[in-house]
Amino acid sequence: MELALHKRRLHDLGLNAYESSAYIVLIGHVQFKALEVAGRANIPRAKIYDVLNSLVDKGFVRVVHGKTKQFSAVEPRLALEGYLNRRRESFLREWEDRQQLADQVSNDLATVFQDGSHGHSPLDYLRIIGDTRQIVEEYRRMLLETRNEYLEFARPPYAVDPGHEPIVKSLVDKGLACRLMFDPHGFRDPVGKAKLKLLEHAGAEIRVGRNIPIKLALFDGHSGMISLDDPVVSHQRITALVFEHRSLGSAMRTLFDDLWNRSSTLDDFPFDEAGS
Repeated sequence: MELALHKRRLHDLGLNAYESSAYIVLIGHVQFKALEVAGRANIPRAKIYDVLNSLVDKGFVRVVHGKTKQFSAVEPRLALEGYLNRRRESFLREWEDRQQLADQVSNDLATVFQDGSHGHSPLDYLRIIGDTRQIVEEYRRMLLETRNEYLEFARPPYAVDPGHEPIVKSLVDKGLACRLMFDPHGFRDPVGKAKLKLLEHAGAEIRVGRNIPIKLALFDGHSGMISLDDPVVSHQRITALVFEHRSLGSAMRTLFDDLWNRSSTLDDFPFDEAGS
């Protein structure tokens, strides 16, 4: 059992099965001829010299010259330390070579990417994003590019809760027009309402409305993000439609204004009846 464990550990460190067996045999004796190692380690005679030469190259075995060529094990601690140091150096050299190649490839392809990104496809104004992290990155990018007005229908589940998003607060501080309408089920406790009151005091307009039909973020009236909950999967998953289209933006602005005019302020909305 102990021999099997030692062989498995040597294998995990990088020796193959034959090399592990041969080394285990050699560390129990002063020195052996190649064929003696083959017999004791159950290694085919045709392979034993390749196995022993590989162990010599890896620093686990040394050659003892005499009337006949024999092999002796290197002390395990020295063998393993030297072997791992060489592997680390080899890995670092390989990593440096690949890093240099990656830099070269990225520089070579940068021009191709820029040329391709300047082209236009029939649906450049529409993009579908299914990865939550990409949705968050795109949402924040569009926030940062906003210059005049930011509108949002917000309801859980959130990829980003606009009431707690620092970029939203920065837009308000800059004096941009910000109107946020929340579904009441997004308020799990009075702390959520209190944070929105702070945002409202900073200059944002906050409303609450029941049955918000979609999650919508609208930036400067012409670009936006519509987030849709996946109705098929059992767990919560969000897919976002990102658009840059003035006519679509205008239609979404009309929908937003209509629901906004029928919504309630934070102070007027009866949260005790919201079921949250």
